[in-house]
Amino acid sequence: MTKHSSWIQIIIFTAFIAAFFALFIILPDKGFSEQENRVLEPAPHFSLESLFAKKFTTQFESYTTYQFPFRDSGTTAKARCELAIGKEENKGVYLCAGGTLIEAFEAPDITQLDTNIGAVKSFAESSPVPVYFALIPGNSEIHSDIIPKDAPNDSQKAVIDYCYANSGAKNIDIYSDLAAHSDEYIFYRTDHHWTSLGAFYGYETLMNAMGCSPTPLSEFTPQTVTDKFYGTVYSKSGMSWVKPDSIEIFAEQDAATQVTNYLTNEPVNGTLYDNTFLDKKDKYSMFMGGNTPLVTIKTKNTDAPSILIIRDSYMDSLIPFLQNNFSEIHVMDLRYYKTQLAQSTVSDYIKDNGIDEVLVCYSVYNFGTDTNLFLLS
Repeated sequence: MTKHSSWIQIIIFTAFIAAFFALFIILPDKGFSEQENRVLEPAPHFSLESLFAKKFTTQFESYTTYQFPFRDSGTTAKARCELAIGKEENKGVYLCAGGTLIEAFEAPDITQLDTNIGAVKSFAESSPVPVYFALIPGNSEIHSDIIPKDAPNDSQKAVIDYCYANSGAKNIDIYSDLAAHSDEYIFYRTDHHWTSLGAFYGYETLMNAMGCSPTPLSEFTPQTVTDKFYGTVYSKSGMSWVKPDSIEIFAEQDAATQVTNYLTNEPVNGTLYDNTFLDKKDKYSMFMGGNTPLVTIKTKNTDAPSILIIRDSYMDSLIPFLQNNFSEIHVMDLRYYKTQLAQSTVSDYIKDNGIDEVLVCYSVYNFGTDTNLFLLS
């Protein structure tokens, strides 16, 4: 290589770096990434104290990473390159048959899992009403056959069996019914949640196990509310060329159903479906309006029992099916109800609201990693 060609390479490289530096300075910061569905790190405030505490450098590194010019395009290009060189995944996400994006499952830390199942057992043994317990397997378990065989995909069924053996509650087997319908559209291709059809099969299983009569699928008329849904797995993968999912509604909100949302201690009118989210990236939050500490639902079936559901976001698309089976449905998310439980317990809530039975229902992954389940006991 001649000295002349070396200088040309140095000039091109320097110009490339300078161009991106200039774009970084000129382009306005993005507060939210639609593709990754996350709030981006703002520019950190400089101070000598934060500098010497190493907080400033850590925050600045995160800020520059997510504000880098053309980050979304670069993420897509990286994903294409990973697949082109023979890798079967990008950021732990596998591109499987039918354009399905599946994130491999890693078994939870056994200490945290034991803590959580211990909390369920303690709660079930001390609860004044029956406690049902159900774990929802994810796409990586039900469709494990389409994931590359060498993928580090741990068994969710093994986690479910371990938890059921130690729960002390009335266990409900959702796994078997989902597996029996694995050839249907029961999980989104770009998201970690189940579809409304998958949620129906979960509802059917729950009601049969709890001694209720589920409304038959034939009595629902599915309505597609969007065909442009890109979920969380899509956001992580960088594989932006896959086709979007559709979201359907099966059980419309009954005219007599009253929904109250407790975003704070003050109640506000709520809804089973918040269609404003259909104009946003996080379209799954149209079910129940997304994560919220507490929601109460009163139906026209005043002679039916009442239920308290301790849950994660999987239940949001299932809850509308319950309108025909309960007089009141209380929906609590321990991740956001912590402040209220510092003053009273879940058992107090059951007694104060005349709850007849309790359902603890989580996805396998969230149950194994949630650090708030101790609040049950």
